[in-house]
Amino acid sequence: MKKFFRIVLLSAMSVILGTALAHAQDVQWNYKVNDLGNNTFEIVFNASVEKTWHMYDLGPYDAMGPNPTVINFESTEGARLEGEAYEVTEPIVVYDEVFGMEIGYYENAATLAQKVVLTAPSASLKGYVEWMVCNDVGCTPMQYWDFEIALPAAGATAAADTTPAAGEGGSLWGIILEAILWGFAALITPCVFPMVPMTVSFFMKGSENKAKGRFRASMYGLFIILLYTVPIAAIIIITRMIGGDAVTADIFNWLATHWLPNLLFFIVFMIFAASFFGAFEITMPSKLVNDTDRKSDKGGLGGIFFMALTLVLVSFSCTGPIVGGVLIKAVSGGNFWQPIITMLAFSVAFALPFTVLALFPSLLNKLPKSGGWLNSVKVVLGFVELALGLKFLSVADQTYHWGILDREIYLALWIAIFTLMGLYLIGKLKFKHDSELKYLSVGRLVLAIIVFAFVAYMIPGLWGAPLKGLSGYMPPIQSQDFVLGAYTGPTTSQVYTDTNASASAQSKKYADFLAPLPYGIDGYYHYGQAMDAAVREGKPLFIDFTGHGCVNCREMEQRVWSDPTVQELLRNEFVVVSLYGDDKKNVPEEDWVTLPNGKVLKGLGRINSNFMAEQYGVNAQPAYIIVDHTGTPMMPVRGYNLNVEEYITFLRNGIAAYKQAQQ
Repeated sequence: MKKFFRIVLLSAMSVILGTALAHAQDVQWNYKVNDLGNNTFEIVFNASVEKTWHMYDLGPYDAMGPNPTVINFESTEGARLEGEAYEVTEPIVVYDEVFGMEIGYYENAATLAQKVVLTAPSASLKGYVEWMVCNDVGCTPMQYWDFEIALPAAGATAAADTTPAAGEGGSLWGIILEAILWGFAALITPCVFPMVPMTVSFFMKGSENKAKGRFRASMYGLFIILLYTVPIAAIIIITRMIGGDAVTADIFNWLATHWLPNLLFFIVFMIFAASFFGAFEITMPSKLVNDTDRKSDKGGLGGIFFMALTLVLVSFSCTGPIVGGVLIKAVSGGNFWQPIITMLAFSVAFALPFTVLALFPSLLNKLPKSGGWLNSVKVVLGFVELALGLKFLSVADQTYHWGILDREIYLALWIAIFTLMGLYLIGKLKFKHDSELKYLSVGRLVLAIIVFAFVAYMIPGLWGAPLKGLSGYMPPIQSQDFVLGAYTGPTTSQVYTDTNASASAQSKKYADFLAPLPYGIDGYYHYGQAMDAAVREGKPLFIDFTGHGCVNCREMEQRVWSDPTVQELLRNEFVVVSLYGDDKKNVPEEDWVTLPNGKVLKGLGRINSNFMAEQYGVNAQPAYIIVDHTGTPMMPVRGYNLNVEEYITFLRNGIAAYKQAQQ
């Protein structure tokens, strides 16, 4: 009886606490679908549990126990469940004195799964997850999360994670690889390369035994990594601690899309390029360098740290432009941890040779001698910085509709830059710090061939060739005024000048300042207007959540939407709406959105981003969603994925699910 009253008391506290937290979301759910082959799929449910709370496992428990988490499938049309739901995450199991039994629960996160087998070409699964959470004070009432999952045809691969993601996750590995390459490139600059044998020799000679010398050299490399990585990590972590994810996201979004930082980044890249060309030296204050160098004479780890700091400061004139470029691109990516990860990758590549050469000092004899080739490396990096800097000007130009850097102008500048680089490599162009080039080495010849071949590859782009390999860096093809054969849709200038196009622009909201969809695909830019058209035409609505500065969006358009089958499906089977999440133009007052806190959203980008986050839990670009006339997704959200066949399957399954829902 005593145990019964304790449970009743706990239940009463749960009701009171649950009422107080009625509007709190203590568990966030999402799912993804894994294709296991043989018509079998695994549906993985991921739960993110708020701190201080814990969620009970699948149980089961008797009537006197807690309420377990339950996955209920109300409808499994076209499929059958294979066994029962199971736990991927191992629960924490303890004996609970209140319930008088062993119970299992999850803290922070949990992953549950259910296997299903297709019994038809496609299937629709509907249901809900119910759970309760408790803490040291009490428990909330049972909570529910509805889900609707469409499974693709047999043999297709479905990987659909609805977790919102900041930034462009698909490009993270590319940025890490680029940071590693820049780290190695920094080693062969005139400021760094001569210091490699000097510092390694110092550590080998300055110790009583080789083992100690290698340890000290390893610590030297570690300190270099920390000096490059810790400052940016501290800035990001402090920002998040003070303002939370929302503030950090706002800062990153501002850096990625606002004209001011992008214009500053462009200017910084131009200054760095001029420095690499020899116009001037970017150096740290001599007093700072000298004070640090004196402290490096101290023994122990402190002396090693200051020696690493001396290297970082002395080599700044060469590494500063490279580090700046890596950081700017990483921060502009939008992912909170991306700058930390990319700077870690850069610094590891930069510090690695110091440690490796200390472990194997005989390799020092195999290094090339310092000479004029080091300045040539610096100049080549200057050309690369010059080309990459244009991307930031392009982002601001596209986002604010300045119209100063359309695709053909951007391409013309790149063609000029890399042509000059090729001429420099073969000795037809010289800078003031260059040594006399008596003959052309095999390495320079090979690099020159690659550069001139790259120029030849870009030239057809002036007449509309898609240049899929550069799609992430180029402005959209519809911004090009003249296209010969490759692109059949209207260009931006045609929309603004052609009579028929202008009439169409007047009938579609925001078409007067947004570029037309690629490949002549007819589309809208306002969700409500597009949904009205979808209802009128009896078609599903295809939502394209995109952005002017979204590299992955351009890649998807150039490498996936360019497929004839994809174009045919988008033109004929859907009503398409492109929602730009980074456009800065203010819309008419009738389209303003007032948030619950009273804040009014006036800019198109902020309105669209808020809508996608609130309606579909999405804040990553690109995101593709197929919905019916109630706005219900027919398929899991699809993001950046360059597999054309999977994209076609996604579209066709969305069409099938829509037709099935209409019956």
